[in-house]
Amino acid sequence: MSPSGRSVGVTVGRQPREDLWPVYDSVFGDVADEATWRTRTWEPHRSRAGFRLAVATVADRPVGFSYGYTGERGQWWPDALADLLDERVATQWLGGHFELVELAVLGEYRGSGVGRRLLRSLCDGLPHERWLLQTSADPDDPARRLYADEGWDVIGPGVGSDAVLMGRRRG
Repeated sequence: MSPSGRSVGVTVGRQPREDLWPVYDSVFGDVADEATWRTRTWEPHRSRAGFRLAVATVADRPVGFSYGYTGERGQWWPDALADLLDERVATQWLGGHFELVELAVLGEYRGSGVGRRLLRSLCDGLPHERWLLQTSADPDDPARRLYADEGWDVIGPGVGSDAVLMGRRRG
């Protein structure tokens, strides 16, 4: 249930929705405008192999979303991680992994289980053996606690001083 008492639905698929910008902007606020987000992030990401999207809605209005795709060497993030990680860890984890890129939930829906439902829905049935994401280095951060509760472990530093790389194996 949502804070308003209305049911929150979660759908998963490959078809992107065109109405996710307001959620992204509200949660992250790190891109100047929708056109820039679409051009630099959304469109390139949704065209990647293995793209998968989970959307939480109330009355068909997005209140959260999560997405990812197959990460490969030669892409910016896996290559940046390869420079940071121990070579053995990089070899074991990078390339052919599922890369969880974003998990965003509007403020009024946080703490109600929407993020957990999005995470579980997005990852349910993934064919990838290894899953990766980057999150806060703060062990008390709610998102990091969610990932740890769901079986993700810190496997190395993330890109940036305030981030860690978390991984999980399928199963």
